[in-house]
Amino acid sequence: MKFHGTDTYVATRDLTLAVNAAVALQRPLLIKGEPGTGKTLLAEEVARALNMPLFQWHIKSTTKAQQGLYEYDAVSRLRDSQLGDPRVEDISHYIVHGVLWQAFECDEPSVVLIDEIDKADIEFPNDLLRELDRMEFHCYELHRTIKAKHRPLIIITSNNEKELPDAFLRRCFFHYIKFPDRETMQRIVGVHFPVLKHELLKEALEVFFDLREMPGLKKKPSTSELIDWLKLLLAEDIPPEALRAKEAKDAIPPLHGALLKNEQDVHLFEKLAFMTRREGR
Repeated sequence: MKFHGTDTYVATRDLTLAVNAAVALQRPLLIKGEPGTGKTLLAEEVARALNMPLFQWHIKSTTKAQQGLYEYDAVSRLRDSQLGDPRVEDISHYIVHGVLWQAFECDEPSVVLIDEIDKADIEFPNDLLRELDRMEFHCYELHRTIKAKHRPLIIITSNNEKELPDAFLRRCFFHYIKFPDRETMQRIVGVHFPVLKHELLKEALEVFFDLREMPGLKKKPSTSELIDWLKLLLAEDIPPEALRAKEAKDAIPPLHGALLKNEQDVHLFEKLAFMTRREGR
């Protein structure tokens, strides 16, 4: 059972090797990379390709590790007791199962996505060490230990906004998704737009990669933003020649709001006459 990419997800050889290595080692797969490079989508596609159920845990700055295990809803139980609800005698009714509990009790091997772990507090990864090692945890309210029926494939994503603890990193297989080169990007675009005209694709990729290479750019456009921009170009029926600016003042590409997301980058782009370098092509 190996992952080789899917018809809707272009996976490089290095990435498929990383996924399969994590499966073989039975270790969490830690995926880092720029936002918009398909880290979250990877977990969805791995689950689909391997025919496994997917459990997703999207991390916020306020997320605590305990929420991935379970939460005891004491407030609801107190309210029900005041209303005379007979369910208060069964404490299990007030135990809310977290993503890891659901995955541990799944009757078949599954994929667990812990998305954007770097958003959480620095102690969040450390608080999951035992659970990731032993694939079990204790529910004190029920006096029960929850053990994984099947060890799930855990995929953890990070935008590299903060460093993760060494003790956590030691337990993971690591892979950094490099930003796609032009050839890989062309394959990715081909998945989304199988009948896109070659000339439009060629000009769009020239503009996109020229943009990313601009010095001083505050936020580089991502793969997902390129896909959005191409959708708009097609919807508005923008011809390829509209992407070939002849003057520096025309350097801003049409519908640039899909690529440039702040005014500083727009002003910077207006000042740089890099499009004049393309006149000789």
